[in-house]
Amino acid sequence: MASASDRSPIIIGGLPSQVPDFDPEETQEWLDSLDAAVDERGRERARYLMLRLIERARARRVAVPEMRSTDYVNTIPTRAEPFFPGNEEIERKILNATRWNAAVMVSRAQRPGIGVGGHIATFASSASLYDVGFNHFFRGKDEGDGGDQVFFQGHASPGIYARAYLLDRLSEQHLDGFRQEKSAAPYALSSYPHPRSMPDFWEFPTVSMGLGPIGAIYQARMNRYMHARGIADTSKSHVWAFLGDGEMDEPESLGQLSIAAREGLDNLTFVVNCNLQRLDGPVRGNGKIIQELESVFRGAGWNVIKLIWDRTWDPLLAQDRDGVLVNRMNTTPDGQFQTYATESGAYIREHFFGDDHRLRAMVEGMTDDQILHLGRGGHDHRKIYAAYKAAVEHKGQPTVILAKTVKGWTLGPNFEGRNATHQMKKLTVDDLKHFRDRLHLPIPDKDLESGLPPYYHPGPDSEELQYMHDRRRSLGGDVPTRVVRSKPLALPEDKTYASVKKGSGQQSIATTMAFVRLLKDLMRDKEIGRRFVLIAPDEYRTFGMDSFFPSAKIYNPLGQQYEAVDRELLLAYKESPQGQMLHDGISEAGCTASLIAAGSAYATHGEPLIPVYVFYSMFGFQRTGDQFWQMADQLARGFVLGATAGRTTLTGEGLQHADGHSQLLASTNPACVAYDPAFGFEIAHIVKDGLRRMYGSSQEHPHGEDVFYYLTVYNEPIQHPAEPENVDVEGILKGLYRFSEGTSGSLPAQILASGVAMPWAVEAQKILAEEWNVKADVWSATSWNELRRDAVECEEHNLLHPEEEQRTPYVTRKLASAQGPVVAVSDWMRSVPDQIARWVPGTYQSLGADGFGFADTRGAARRFFHIDAQSIVLAVLTELAREGHLDRSVLKQALDRYQLLDVAAADPGAAGGDA
Repeated sequence: MASASDRSPIIIGGLPSQVPDFDPEETQEWLDSLDAAVDERGRERARYLMLRLIERARARRVAVPEMRSTDYVNTIPTRAEPFFPGNEEIERKILNATRWNAAVMVSRAQRPGIGVGGHIATFASSASLYDVGFNHFFRGKDEGDGGDQVFFQGHASPGIYARAYLLDRLSEQHLDGFRQEKSAAPYALSSYPHPRSMPDFWEFPTVSMGLGPIGAIYQARMNRYMHARGIADTSKSHVWAFLGDGEMDEPESLGQLSIAAREGLDNLTFVVNCNLQRLDGPVRGNGKIIQELESVFRGAGWNVIKLIWDRTWDPLLAQDRDGVLVNRMNTTPDGQFQTYATESGAYIREHFFGDDHRLRAMVEGMTDDQILHLGRGGHDHRKIYAAYKAAVEHKGQPTVILAKTVKGWTLGPNFEGRNATHQMKKLTVDDLKHFRDRLHLPIPDKDLESGLPPYYHPGPDSEELQYMHDRRRSLGGDVPTRVVRSKPLALPEDKTYASVKKGSGQQSIATTMAFVRLLKDLMRDKEIGRRFVLIAPDEYRTFGMDSFFPSAKIYNPLGQQYEAVDRELLLAYKESPQGQMLHDGISEAGCTASLIAAGSAYATHGEPLIPVYVFYSMFGFQRTGDQFWQMADQLARGFVLGATAGRTTLTGEGLQHADGHSQLLASTNPACVAYDPAFGFEIAHIVKDGLRRMYGSSQEHPHGEDVFYYLTVYNEPIQHPAEPENVDVEGILKGLYRFSEGTSGSLPAQILASGVAMPWAVEAQKILAEEWNVKADVWSATSWNELRRDAVECEEHNLLHPEEEQRTPYVTRKLASAQGPVVAVSDWMRSVPDQIARWVPGTYQSLGADGFGFADTRGAARRFFHIDAQSIVLAVLTELAREGHLDRSVLKQALDRYQLLDVAAADPGAAGGDA
C-alpha cells in the first residue's frame, strides 16, 4: 500500500501564470537554444529534446506540466522491457488451443436445433492479454486469502471457458452446454460471467457494459477499506478489469476515475482492449481512441501505459531518426488502421508507407507478407508482460494499459477487423481450415468436413498441460474461482432491538429515525458491530446519521488533514483512515458499487460485511437499477434504505424527488426482499430476520441466503406505538398482519395500508366508526411484494403438482375470515398494492398516488391523489354501496362533507421532518 508521500499530488498539470522571471538573460539563452535546435536539426529533433528534458525534470522532481497525450507508440521502450520469464513457445501452443476451443464452442452452439448464439471476436482480440495474466499475474485463492479480483470482459467468456477446459476444470459436455443454462444442466455454461448461474466459477458479472469498470474501482477501494479497518489482509490482492474501448463510452466507465486516483489505488489495473471497434462499427473512425483515453486517464491522475505495436515494429522505429514513422502513426486515424487490418501487405506498403520516400526506404527489404504481419502490441506476449509488470510495480496511482489489438484476430479474413465481426458466430469449413492452419493444430481435414468441428486437447501429459498447471500452482490456484469461506455471524440478542420496540412515546419521529436508532444499537454489538459499512451519497445529515460521525467516522485513507468548519459541534464531521462510514459524494452509482463490493466480501475475502446504503428513494432503483441487478447477479447481501420515500411525503421538493414507484421497481428483482414498514417495531423484526437470512445459517442455506433487503422509510414524523403483545411476527415478515380491529359499528370492512399510510388508515377507521356505522379493521401490509411472491410460488406449485394438496397464498389465508370489502392504500402508485388483487377474497379496491409528484403540503398532495383519511373513508363507503349495504346517496354526502374535490380544503398536515 502506497504511503501518502508516494502518491501523486492533486494538482497534476498546468502552468504558473504569475511567476516573475528573475533572470531574463538565462531565460533567453534557453529559448535561443531551442530555436537553434529547430533551425539546425528540425522540429522532430527539437521535440525529442523537449520530451527528454521533461522526463529528466520529472526525475529530478521539478514540477512541470503533465502531458495529456504522447506519441502513438509504446510507453515502455524496447530497451526498458524486462526479461520475460515464461516459455513463449509453449505459451503460444496453449493459446492456440484455447483460441480454437473458444471459437469451436461458439460455432457448435449454432448446431441445428440449438442456435443459441455466442461471440468469438472479442476473445480473439484479447486472448494474449488474458493468457499472460493467467500464466504470470492473476493470483488464485489457494493461499487462503482473496487472491486477485479479475473482472473479465463479458463477451470474452468463451475463451475463459476454453482455458478451463484445457485445465480439466470443464469437460466437452460443459462446452456443448454453453448458453443452455437449464436444458443442459448440470453441464450448462452461462452466456457471460454470471455468478448467480455459476456460483463456484465466476466472481463478477460484467456484461452490462460500464458496470465492470466502476465495480473494479470500488472493489479496489473496498480492499483498502477492509485492510485499513483490520477486517482482512488484502495487501496482496490486485484488481484487474478487462474492458473494451467502445465500452469506455458508457458514463459509468469513466465517471469515477477520480476516486481511484485521489485515493492512490495502485492495487488496480484497467486493461482496455483497443481493437478500434464497438459492437457494430469503429469506435473513433475519424479519431484515435487510444490517444483520447490516454488524455482522459492522465487528466484523472492515472498512470497510463500504451501498448500499441508488437516487436516486429522495433527495427523500423529504431531507424526513424527524423520521426517520419512516428508522425505517420500519430496522424493515421483509427478507421484507416481498421482497414489495414483487413487488407494485403501490398496495400499497406502503398497506402501507409508509399507516399514518403523515407518510409518506403524503411520497408524496401521487406516482403509484402512481412509488412502484412507487422502486428499490434496486444498480441505480443513479451510486450504485454512488460506492461503488466510495470503496472503492478507502479506505486501511488492506479494504472490503465491501453492495448491495441485486432478484433477477430487469427479467425481469418472473413472475421478479422470486420464491422460485422461481433455478430458472426459460425465458422465455415474453409474458415475452420484456415483457422487450424494459422494455429498449427494437428486436426485432419476429415474432422472438419463432416459433423461438428472437434475440440482440441493436447492431452493431460503434454508439456502444455504440465506448464499450465505449474503456472497456476505457483500463482495460488485456478482463476476464475468463487469460494465462500466465511462462517455465519453470531447474531445480536433480542435485547438489542428492545429500544425500538418500545415505540416513541409522546415524541414523533420518522421511520428513517427509527431505523437509525436501531442501527446505532446494532453497531454497538461486540460481535457484528464493526462489520457494518455505512454508505450514503452526501446525505448523512439529511437522514439523521450525523450522530455516527464522532464514533464511526468517515473513511478517508489520508485521514483529515484540515480543521473541520463544524469542529466545535458535538456531531462534527470527522474523517479517519479507519473510518467505518463511506461518504462517496453525490454519486449513487459510486455508492451502489461500494454496496456491491461490501455485500460480496463474504465470498471475495471470506469476511462478511453488512452494508447499509441509505439514499433518497427516488434516486435508487430508478437511477442505478442496473447495478441492483449486478448486485443480485454477484450474490451480494446487505440492507438498502430508500429514505424520504413516498410520493407525497417529501414536502416542497416536487416531481423529481417524489418516489411513488421504487417498490414496484424493486419487485422486478428476484433477489430483492422489499418492505414498506410503518412503525419501529416492524423495522426491528424485519432487520432481525434479514440478518438471520443473510448472515446466519440454516440447513438449506449454511452460508446464508443470496438476497438483499430493501426498506422504504419516510421523513414524516409520527408517533410510533409500542410493539403490541403477542404481535404477529410471522405476518410482519410475510407481509400482512392485523394491526387494529374495529371496535364499533355494524358494517364490516377491511383497510390495508403500508408505510406512512398507516396513520391515515387508523384515522379513517375512527371516522368510519363514529360517523358511518362501519367497523373497519386496519391491516399493516409490510410487504406487498412478498405477498405477491408467495402467491406466485403457490400458483406455480399448484400448476405443476395437480396430484398434491393445493397451496393457498398467505394473503388469501390471512383475509379468508375478514368480512366486508377490502380497500388498500399507500403512498405508492396503485400498481404496488394491486400486485395482490387477484388473491384477495371478496371485493378489492386500491388507492394510490398515480401520476407525477409535485411540490405542496402533504395534506394537499394526499387530497389531490385521494389517498388521505377522508378519501379512504369514501372508498370504503363506495365498496359497501356497491355490495348493497349502503344507499349510494351517502357517497355524495361524504364527498361534500369532506370537501374531497377541493385540494385547498385539506389539513396541510405535519411540516418538516428531514429525517
